[in-house]
Amino acid sequence: MGSAWKMGKSNLFRHLTRIARRLASTRLGAGSAQGPSFNDEPPLRAELFSSDQMEQHGKRLASAHRLLPGRVPDQLLSRLAANAGVLAQTCDQLTKAVVARHRVTPAGEWLLDNYYLVEEQIRTAKRHLPKGYSRELPGLSDGASAGLPRVYDIALETIAHGDGRVDPDSLSRFVAAYQTVSPLRLGELWAIPIMLRLALIENLRRVAARIAAGSTDRDLAVTWADKLTEVAHRDPKSLILVIADMARSHPPMTTPFVSELTRRLQGQGPALALPLTWIEQRLAESGLSIEQLVRSGNREQAADQVSISNSIGSLRLLGTMDWREFVESMSLVERTLGTDPGRAYAAMDFASRDRYRHVIEEVATASGMPEEGVASHAIALATAGVARHGADDRKSHVGYYLIDRGLAELEKATQARLPLLAVVRRAASRSPLFLYLGTITLIAVFLATGLLAAARLDGAADWALVPLGALALLVTSQLAVALVNGLVTLLASPHPLPRMDFSTGIPAQSRALVVVPSMLTGRRDVDSLVEALEVRFLANRDTNLHFGLLTDFADATEEVLDGDAILLELARERIEALNAQ
Repeated sequence: MGSAWKMGKSNLFRHLTRIARRLASTRLGAGSAQGPSFNDEPPLRAELFSSDQMEQHGKRLASAHRLLPGRVPDQLLSRLAANAGVLAQTCDQLTKAVVARHRVTPAGEWLLDNYYLVEEQIRTAKRHLPKGYSRELPGLSDGASAGLPRVYDIALETIAHGDGRVDPDSLSRFVAAYQTVSPLRLGELWAIPIMLRLALIENLRRVAARIAAGSTDRDLAVTWADKLTEVAHRDPKSLILVIADMARSHPPMTTPFVSELTRRLQGQGPALALPLTWIEQRLAESGLSIEQLVRSGNREQAADQVSISNSIGSLRLLGTMDWREFVESMSLVERTLGTDPGRAYAAMDFASRDRYRHVIEEVATASGMPEEGVASHAIALATAGVARHGADDRKSHVGYYLIDRGLAELEKATQARLPLLAVVRRAASRSPLFLYLGTITLIAVFLATGLLAAARLDGAADWALVPLGALALLVTSQLAVALVNGLVTLLASPHPLPRMDFSTGIPAQSRALVVVPSMLTGRRDVDSLVEALEVRFLANRDTNLHFGLLTDFADATEEVLDGDAILLELARERIEALNAQ
């Protein structure tokens, strides 16, 4: 009797296995026809590198990169939208699993608890990645990131070899080492923060896809476990039919499915050992066992949790880093301009230095020369200016050749070919008054001529056209002035003067006096002026910054009035009291 039962059990397992194989081959054929899925991409997880190893890897990566001639297609925005969709679907799925009291992995809990931050980072990425932005960046011609910006592949490598963790020191050494082989453009350096954000979101999506697939398999295991448990308690004889149904449905022999099914069926009685035996035989065909699969699943869950936590922590870090300092420390253009023979560039504020660098970018684009080469030409012109005019002349400062009249010399030295619009704008800027008045005159004459032509068609006498023309010209000139002034505010952009960086204090050689013009008209006015002067001083405390009143008396018929001396003495007393205070 026992022997017959064992033979029947063995035949049943062979029959179920044949069904499973046929279904597996059918699904495998369908899957290969469709190709790999977007959600099948593995997480960005490569060998962990130290800072020294990342430095060496930067040189190897720069040697391996091959740039694509021309512009790359704009793929990053669509990729970001797809990643956002997968993350949203995964969080919805995890929320339903929590509501149904199903088990959620630690990585899933991390993602669910911090999804608000991920959503915020996705919105930030969309805001800082305008359409067509990536097309302006150099792209790669081959490799896994072919057709994508070079700096995006740098970000992917940073995330992969840090398992989602961004270390500022390691990143700086990696980028600096890369530039010893292949310099990055200024635009690429500024793109590193947004590319790191995109790479982290990409990594989160890849891990989330694994979490979602595992959650689906666990939900399926829960469904089959409930069916098997119910039948085992209600009608044990029918249990074999449920196992056959499960075999025909070809359940995925994945780690989440097997682990969850085993966890729910183990120790529930001898009857429920039958489906576990069938699963054990299925896994044995691949040289696996339930214990191996469970251990492997635990390792994968731990790795996914680390990737998720590192990626979310790095997203927080990106918002706190000073990227202006990072870009300037990495920029070869900044390093070159820092040798300004006029010794002014390094002491300027960030906005002024950034304006200089933008000019370098524009000239490099127009000339086809590397940006650091353009910067070297500007420094060479400034050095020649020192030899000809001395160190104190403005021509010894590199800014003269970037934002002043020396720009034409730099463009000539680099053989820059300016766009037609830039040439027209440059020509107009040489005679702004003539352009302004000429445009007003043309518009006024054009409109007045139209009015006179209409008056003549209406039968106005020839002698009346002269006064009508003068009147029309007067009226249309007002309209022309309003139109031109409106156009000027739209087309003309202000250019702030370069400024020195006095954020840490005003040096002695640049000490200044803030003078407040004022009128002494009465005792109350004197008290008010002195109080306002004290407020200015308290709001701008600096050893080399002084404040004073430039005073005068009200107009009068006589040079000196009786109360003038009293007001002057009162003002002197108040100022002396302030100085003592």
